[in-house]
Amino acid sequence: MAGAEHPRGRDVCANQRSSDQRLAGGRLVGAGTGGARADVLGDERNRDRTCSDRTYRGGAVLKESVLGFSCEGEALIGIVAEPDGVAADVGVVIIVGGPQYRAGSHRQFTLLARHLAGNGFVTLRFDYRGMGDSPGEARDFLGVDADIAAAIEALLAARPALKRVVLWGLCDAASAALLYLNSTHDPRVAGLALANPWVRSAASLAQTHIKHYYGRRLLQREFWLKLLRGGVGLDALKGLLGNVRASRAAGPSAPSSYQERMACGWRSLQGPLLLVLSGDDYTAKEFVGHAASASQWQGLTAEERVSRVEIPGADHTFSDLRDSNQVQARTLTWLRSIA
Repeated sequence: MAGAEHPRGRDVCANQRSSDQRLAGGRLVGAGTGGARADVLGDERNRDRTCSDRTYRGGAVLKESVLGFSCEGEALIGIVAEPDGVAADVGVVIIVGGPQYRAGSHRQFTLLARHLAGNGFVTLRFDYRGMGDSPGEARDFLGVDADIAAAIEALLAARPALKRVVLWGLCDAASAALLYLNSTHDPRVAGLALANPWVRSAASLAQTHIKHYYGRRLLQREFWLKLLRGGVGLDALKGLLGNVRASRAAGPSAPSSYQERMACGWRSLQGPLLLVLSGDDYTAKEFVGHAASASQWQGLTAEERVSRVEIPGADHTFSDLRDSNQVQARTLTWLRSIA
């Protein structure tokens, strides 16, 4: 899971945490403090302490409330955003990738959830075990099937009008969504929204560097002039040769590789998929390259049921407001097509 393009930092936004604390009556505490708060966080009976009505961009009125639920003995924390009126019967569960807080980098998941809720879709964003405000042993995307299942179950139980859910994930959260479907074939999942899915291996990273960095450099006149003048350092040449060796060392994937299980999860889904790819992101480029070259992925991204959105110039987390707004808009359009 190493790699500069993979969001590894814990993004704890003070403003967002303050907002979530207000929803929980100021009693929301950090991970690892035990389960004493579990019966408070999800207390939907006390609506004045767990629910807040808000007016957001475009004049949309929505409600946000704390949803506490259990996963294998640990108390997880989530925030539900929902319209102040009739909602679609399809809900959205946002899976958070990496050791990340439910607000997301630059609050992107908070803003996405509010945008969808303001337009009629109940949306849950949550911290899985060991992340954010949910206690438990820290785990990566390979070990969160139970957390995703618990989140789906909790949302559908708390909002009985919902019949199905869509899973939305960025980076290794997109991978986690596919792995979940491979493991469970959960019929309640109506669709998947996947942004820059994570398929990294040493070979895929090397191939991506060769194609998108070294390949471009080798076509530049300035590079050759610099090389002839001795301006290209030994370390740079070693880096190129190392990437070539790594890319050629890629043998056939093990039958149980997570990338192959992701492909199986893709196939097992009976509904539509939204695939969002950043134009300036190695993770997205790795996925495109892997999907084009790996036998188990052949033809999957070209299926008619796949809505593919490419955002030129966007970075891994769509940090530019224009890119983030486009992700929100395209997600909403896609949701409306299946609701």
